[in-house]
Amino acid sequence: MVEHGQAAGHARHYELTAQMLEFVALSQSFVARDASLAAQREAYRRMAQAFDRPRSERLDVRDLHCQTVPLRRYLPAGPMPASGWPCVLYLHGGGWAFGDLDSHDLVCAELAERLGVAVVAVAYRLAPEHPFPAGLRDCQQVWQALRNDQLDIQLDQQRLAVAGDSAGGNLAVALCLALRQAGQPQPCAQALIYPGLSPQPLPSHLSCADAPLLSREDLQACLDWYLADSSLRADPLALPLAAQDFSGLPPAFVAVAEHDPLRDDGALYAQRLAADGVAVRFEPGQGLVHGCLRALGRVAEVDNLYAQLIDWLGSALRG
Repeated sequence: MVEHGQAAGHARHYELTAQMLEFVALSQSFVARDASLAAQREAYRRMAQAFDRPRSERLDVRDLHCQTVPLRRYLPAGPMPASGWPCVLYLHGGGWAFGDLDSHDLVCAELAERLGVAVVAVAYRLAPEHPFPAGLRDCQQVWQALRNDQLDIQLDQQRLAVAGDSAGGNLAVALCLALRQAGQPQPCAQALIYPGLSPQPLPSHLSCADAPLLSREDLQACLDWYLADSSLRADPLALPLAAQDFSGLPPAFVAVAEHDPLRDDGALYAQRLAADGVAVRFEPGQGLVHGCLRALGRVAEVDNLYAQLIDWLGSALRG
């Protein structure tokens, strides 16, 4: 979630490929000037910017607002389908405290171009200034605007999916749970990359405690910011694995990273979805580390993850 907190030397303990080691080293070169949150956010911004690249000219990208929530809308070139654009609502990672429309622009542009669908990215409010449930409320607000055709995008209401990485994966699952709680229609699919979901320590939280780009200490700091009231950790909308039942949720793509404290969060969620009758595609993320989505085009195993994600989401959005 913080994605830049570990010493570079730790990466070799996790048997990473040469390409992944280069990615980790570059990510870790962006060190905050001091321990202040402002300095850490600036380091995160510079780190994300280092992996950015020009968007395809075949995309129409515009920044919008849903009331007070900033959005970025991506549309592919070509005619709109007769039934309207299929759409992915994308919720960025960053430990609920970092990230914005720019930090995950690469991911969203890639999804829009390769899938040929609309993508709407959400700059939800960040902790600790805005702890739970502020960020989730923003995501719910945008989802309802999509459902009510309030964003000046003609959408296919039968083909609206939600996706997110890390904290964004948490928010994507929480959105689905909140919709079920309210008796409202679910997305057609949920796609999650190394989501943070568990209210309890899991084995990978310990076995990968000093993993590159996200340590157990980093994870705890983010949780403390997002859920300052520890009693909220039993709320499934805050940490979805606190839920007792996942029936009725949409089909899921769940990918984890092998070398990540959050590995078991996603694995357990996939197991519980399947046990409750939800179709699941699980990717174990061999050789991956937390935050690796921005290594697109640099690391072969990350390119493979994108290929699996695009294949699954494409099928889900086609019906």
